[in-house]
Amino acid sequence: MKTTELRQKDIAGLQAEVKSLQKAHFGLRMQKATQQLNNTATLRNTRRDIARAKTILVEKQNAEQSAK
Repeated sequence: MKTTELRQKDIAGLQAEVKSLQKAHFGLRMQKATQQLNNTATLRNTRRDIARAKTILVEKQNAEQSAK
C-alpha cells in the first residue's frame, strides 16, 4: 500500500487497516509454518506495510493532539 493512500485515511481507517494487515500477516505466517507459502517475500512486504501504516497513524494522532 502506498503512503499517499494511507495519508488519505482518517485515524479510524488507519486502525482498521493495521488490523487487517496484521490478520493477513498472521495468515501468511501460518501458511509458511505449514509449508504452503510459495512466495516468502510477501511476509516482508506485509510487515513493512504494517510499519508504514502504524507510522502514519502515530503522525496523525500526534497532529491531532497538538491541534487541541
